[in-house]
Amino acid sequence: MRIHHVIDGVSILLTNEERQFISKNNDSELTIESLDDHDQWVAQNLVRKGVFTLSKDKKYITRIDNAGHSL
Repeated sequence: MRIHHVIDGVSILLTNEERQFISKNNDSELTIESLDDHDQWVAQNLVRKGVFTLSKDKKYITRIDNAGHSL
């Protein structure tokens, strides 16, 4: 690992589609039922990447504060 990786933080690779989803759905809390099938798939990928988090009841996703992450 190089020094600039440690200083700048971890970067997360996002597709253009994921970036559009983030900018379009940057609300504090989003219901999964309000998303169509394709957006649910994109949201699931963003949860795996640590950009969004899933609620305990698995009905909502919430944007994680990107402190330490370079999007």
